Amino acid sequence: MTEQPDHLEVALADLRPSLEALLMVADEPLDPVTLASAVGHPVDTVVAGLAALAAEYDEQGRGFELRNVAGGWRYYTREEYAAVVEGFVLDGQQARLTQAALETLAVVAYKQPVSRARVSAIRGVNVDGVMRTLVTRGLVEEAGQDHASGAHLYRTTGFFLERIGVTSLDELPELAPYLPDMDDLVDELASDLMDESASA
Repeated sequence: MTEQPDHLEVALADLRPSLEALLMVADEPLDPVTLASAVGHPVDTVVAGLAALAAEYDEQGRGFELRNVAGGWRYYTREEYAAVVEGFVLDGQQARLTQAALETLAVVAYKQPVSRARVSAIRGVNVDGVMRTLVTRGLVEEAGQDHASGAHLYRTTGFFLERIGVTSLDELPELAPYLPDMDDLVDELASDLMDESASA
């Protein structure tokens, strides 16, 4: 005996928010059987619910759509808004780099290939988490291993060069103008040592 249309409509009304919640957190297409198991409804009802949601989003002209791809369902940005999303993601990644990430990236850029331990020593703090972030964002990549210590070495990527607007590392600005004057530094260290000796 088939389900009556009014019963199906009631089931879909109850089902759609659950499907939306599951699809919102999915990082890959979800097949109807998996969704049916998760929401506790028959597969046919879930398929009808998915189709109804997809049609509803199309009708409302939402910025996203629900697609049936590779045997499963998933949310996608509507094609006409792809440029807006791409601009936000690329610009946002650069804008959201923390001061620690920028400092770490600078050390890698000027000392590459370099190990995490060396970067940590230069910065004076542990950089493991920051390095993972830079690798995830495609700004830094692994560059083999140090033959002496066996540590992984890191270097900047082509994407890094693209983001800072240069074609090669040779175009990076010289560091010398940004370093303290060595004579001043020696004088400061000598003064600190004399103060320590006098107070001892």
